[in-house]
Amino acid sequence: MRQKLDKSVTLHTADLLDLIARLGDEQHYQLHQIELAYNLETEYHISALRGLIDRYRYRLSAQSVGSVKQVGDGVAIVSGLRGVMVNELVLFPDGTYGLALDLDHNHVGCVLLGSDRNIHAGDIVKGTGRVIDVPVGEPLLGRVVNALGRPIDDLGPLEAPEKIVRRPIDYRAPTFIQRAPVSEPLQTGIKAIDSVIPLGRGQRELIIGDRQTGKTAIAVDTVINQRDQGVYCIYVCIGQKMSTVAQIVETFREHDALDYTTVVVASAEEPPSMVYLAPYAGCAMAEAFMYAGRDALIIYDDLTKHAIAYRQLSLLLQRPAGREAYPGDVFYLHSRLLERSARLSPAYGGGSMTALPIVETQAGNISAYIPTNLISITDGQIYLTTQLFNEGIRPAIDVGLSVSRVGGAAQNAAMRAVSCHLALDIAQFLELQIFARFGTELDKATREQLARGERVRAVLTQPQYEPMPVAHQVAVIYAAGRGYLDDVPIEQVRRFESLLLKFLQQQCSGLLAEFSLGHWNPHLEADLRHALESFKEQVWRR
Repeated sequence: MRQKLDKSVTLHTADLLDLIARLGDEQHYQLHQIELAYNLETEYHISALRGLIDRYRYRLSAQSVGSVKQVGDGVAIVSGLRGVMVNELVLFPDGTYGLALDLDHNHVGCVLLGSDRNIHAGDIVKGTGRVIDVPVGEPLLGRVVNALGRPIDDLGPLEAPEKIVRRPIDYRAPTFIQRAPVSEPLQTGIKAIDSVIPLGRGQRELIIGDRQTGKTAIAVDTVINQRDQGVYCIYVCIGQKMSTVAQIVETFREHDALDYTTVVVASAEEPPSMVYLAPYAGCAMAEAFMYAGRDALIIYDDLTKHAIAYRQLSLLLQRPAGREAYPGDVFYLHSRLLERSARLSPAYGGGSMTALPIVETQAGNISAYIPTNLISITDGQIYLTTQLFNEGIRPAIDVGLSVSRVGGAAQNAAMRAVSCHLALDIAQFLELQIFARFGTELDKATREQLARGERVRAVLTQPQYEPMPVAHQVAVIYAAGRGYLDDVPIEQVRRFESLLLKFLQQQCSGLLAEFSLGHWNPHLEADLRHALESFKEQVWRR
């Protein structure tokens, strides 16, 4: 009997049975080997799992959680979050962070650090247990960053995250034990300031005036003058237009000031929470240099918009409104910021942070709420007026209303010697100028005093972006105050100044070097008088 398997192969029945038997033995052997391997592999995995379980250490932790009750206008009202702290970061489901700013028994008011478009009522909010911090140090020099320290200048990211040092934006001010008296000058390069309203490193000097009077110009010139002075600069643009910010950054780039400067930007188009945080972020960056034993200069341009942003947030959080609708703690808002500027004692590194806050007035009203707060917090003010600006006097500084309470002790000795009576002379000149308007016949001495006062005022005017070294200022102010310009026509004062400085650089470079070091004595004064007389005879009268 034959079994037909296909068209080409046929087998006898006995052969077929033998084949089936042999195949069965082989399959049984293979199945047995697979079973052994499976048992061994299973035992291995069970042993490994037992080892992991034995080594596992668990820890219970509690996390503060809440839910969104209401959201809108950059503010979220959250229920729960029982353990949250003031100024703690909270995390929303879409990855947006918020700042716990208002704590109540039943809810927490959070300002959002991003868009509220994807946040809805009922969303779960988690507390992070940490406050806002920003990157600090030299990697930020030459960069433009936002209020969170993120670059916005299209120059790529900062260094590797593990190399970046971070610092909380809110930090306690130095104690009086940590502070030292202001003893080293901060040269602005502006003759009217360095002579009459001197600044010291670690001082807080307010720049106050109406809009379009040159407040930002003074701040920018001061930053430009810090080149080769060992001062790191932080310029904080608060609520400014992006076109204004771009112009400031370009000015710094043209004058090689970005090498030692960081620009922090919270523009007018950003949420008020970012405008609120920007000054504190910039302060943390400058503070890092101060505690490292270096000198820093920070400019807040301007704190009026900062107060307005804080008022907006407070009203959205339904806080009680006070004078001019500002919340009751608006004074503390700025005092805790400006008190962080100081000169540290040598035991704490000897670093310094100088603050130049800017505030805008309305129609010259310096007795408004925010300006009076800042005047009482700072160590002096530089007051600019619209009247002087319109008269062509730039910078338009009103010497009578401007004062520096601590900078005089740090002023360059040579500058102090030549400008000690300058403020009084200017005040007397202004009085005589008002008296002369009545058309009264004046005696010769009065006419001479008026003529000298006009030339002193002309000498103190200065073009923008042209800061002057202190040695040059000493020579020019001495010449104006001692009558060497009395016979020079007003329209020729600028030319006289330019030729004089060129002559001194060529003929008396050693004398200028002495003035730069702050040296002043009768011999140096005699040398300066001789140089001025030689200049008038050899150069000017020709």
